[in-house]
Amino acid sequence: MTTAAQSLNKLKSQFQAHPFHLVAQSPWPISISWTLFFTAIGAVLYMQGYGGKLLSLGFLLTISVMYFWFEDVAAEGSLNGDHTKQVKKGLILGFYLFLVSEIFAFFSVFWAYFHSSLVPAVEIGSVWPPLGVTPLNPFAIPLLNTFLLVSSGAFITYGHHALIAGKRSDAIISIFLTIVLAIIFTALQYYEYSESSFTIADSVFGTTFYASTGLHGFHVIVGTIFIIVSLTRIITYTVTKHTHVGLESSILYWHFVDVVWLFLYVAVYYWGSAV
Repeated sequence: MTTAAQSLNKLKSQFQAHPFHLVAQSPWPISISWTLFFTAIGAVLYMQGYGGKLLSLGFLLTISVMYFWFEDVAAEGSLNGDHTKQVKKGLILGFYLFLVSEIFAFFSVFWAYFHSSLVPAVEIGSVWPPLGVTPLNPFAIPLLNTFLLVSSGAFITYGHHALIAGKRSDAIISIFLTIVLAIIFTALQYYEYSESSFTIADSVFGTTFYASTGLHGFHVIVGTIFIIVSLTRIITYTVTKHTHVGLESSILYWHFVDVVWLFLYVAVYYWGSAV
């Protein structure tokens, strides 16, 4: 074999012949498995009255591992160029499948709510809301929160289109406003909980109310963090109009949160108080 052929073969060996990303060995999957294990054990010990030190440690370690893992994924997509067109399609498809699992999670909560409200048990007076429980006014904070979430969805959609069109400053402002509205929503939700006349222990009404709205509130917090990370990456130029799969995923997640809230508002707040 000639020297030229050897050089050519050596050059070819440095490139892969397929569009997929074969990830390198990483310590993060096994690390997060252990941190989640410690978090679960810590939660059990906390509920049994043994303190929350292990729970706090497991939670902090989980957050730390997630940060370093996501940092590696971001570097693979923006700096290393490992996220080809085919890889991006796979990531978006995987995120859609994740949203399907989220739909079934909320479906189970709605199932419990309608199972309890459509045919109220004798133990709660055979009426819904149960006797002695005063539901929240759907035209007060819940309606305001609906306006905030719908507006935030419009802002983040505009920010996405602005980024694609090369209007980076408009994208940053729009996504920042989305974060502000999300924080206001969360604050109002906390205020609503603190002023509510019933608790999660007040019959099945309180349980299903706080389970459904609390699960949604948790998703709002996660989605807010998701969007904050995307905004930070836009500011640092690691997300551009050509490479923004993470931003698209956060937008999909936020629209999912918006749609779930609309169902919650109609079913739990409006219909639940009017029956």
